[in-house]
Amino acid sequence: MARKKEDTAGRIADNRRALHEYFIDQRYEAGVALQGWEVKALRAGRLQLQEAYVLLKDGEAWLFGAHVSPLPTTSTHVVADPTRNRKMLLHRRQIDAMIGAVERKGYTLIPLAAYWVAGKAKIEIGLARGKKQHDKRADERDKDWQREKARVMKGRRLG
Repeated sequence: MARKKEDTAGRIADNRRALHEYFIDQRYEAGVALQGWEVKALRAGRLQLQEAYVLLKDGEAWLFGAHVSPLPTTSTHVVADPTRNRKMLLHRRQIDAMIGAVERKGYTLIPLAAYWVAGKAKIEIGLARGKKQHDKRADERDKDWQREKARVMKGRRLG
């Protein structure tokens, strides 16, 4: 279930490093089970996904390594654990498809972005294959070429 590109107003965090390190073959949108202080921290944009990954255990998907920095105003009776494991909310069919791809085909599940949909925090998960060093270099060459081409075309329009 791919989501459409929209403006970045509802964006919480992006994992730009994931696009550099992995080929993304399929994308899923998942809810995430949060505590109250985590929702407030996400509203303030205090989420980091760079070191995060998704594991499938006992037929459930779990988000590991995502860092939610607690706000300084978090209530005193709650012990905030910034890197706790959070349960991902997905349909059974989606989890079954992910299990098949991860176990049989050697894919990895990587969180790509976090955003708001109708007041609920969603995380986009990518079914990913790791890139080799030569793939990364080829991507960098393509980006440089696109940038150079855009610069030349812009110069022609002005002149």
